[in-house]
Amino acid sequence: MTQVGGLGPGHRPDEAARTAMERSNVYGFLAAVYRSEPTAALLGRMKSPDFLDALGAAGVALEQDLLGLPEAELLEKLAVEYTRLFIGPGSHIPPYSSVHLGGEGASLWGASTAWVKRFIEAAGFEYRPDYHDLPDHVSVALEFMQEITAREACALDEPDADEAGRLLSIEEEFVREHLAAWLPGFCDNVVDQARLPFYGEMAKLTKAFVESELESTTPLS
Repeated sequence: MTQVGGLGPGHRPDEAARTAMERSNVYGFLAAVYRSEPTAALLGRMKSPDFLDALGAAGVALEQDLLGLPEAELLEKLAVEYTRLFIGPGSHIPPYSSVHLGGEGASLWGASTAWVKRFIEAAGFEYRPDYHDLPDHVSVALEFMQEITAREACALDEPDADEAGRLLSIEEEFVREHLAAWLPGFCDNVVDQARLPFYGEMAKLTKAFVESELESTTPLS
């Protein structure tokens, strides 16, 4: 599992850049998992031997009986599960931080929504004109981290230590103040309510990854 971290003793710049890019790839994959119903492209990526090996190394075991279904049938099953878990109607797990951080009776567009929007924009990013969902959707947070870790990798490659350090500080703050505050609990709910193994395993991976990112931002005592 990769971890938040900059250039440490014994690490060459190219190694640090690879680590940042690996983190970006994980964030990008997880963003795609939660953004919408799975696509054929996502399934193709997941079924590749290299990707399955990487998931296995991270402790994630996708059920081969499920992956072995015809693509159309598998996509339909996962679409139904995605809707049941994250959209409704009926009881579901809202994929918005404001609901999980707002306490009893929390609603959409809470304080967390405004915080995320300000944070992302202050970091120099803009929401796409065609994006019409709320700013604190889980996929937005993960996509933000995908992009900023990719930029860190580029800065390390140049190398531009000042820019890499600036980006790393933003990443660390976002992990500590936002992702770690609600994603682990969100993932636990997904594990409890998933009927198919796919989303339960993805939630386990998400929680483990975020916790590893948080651990690397916490100074050793």
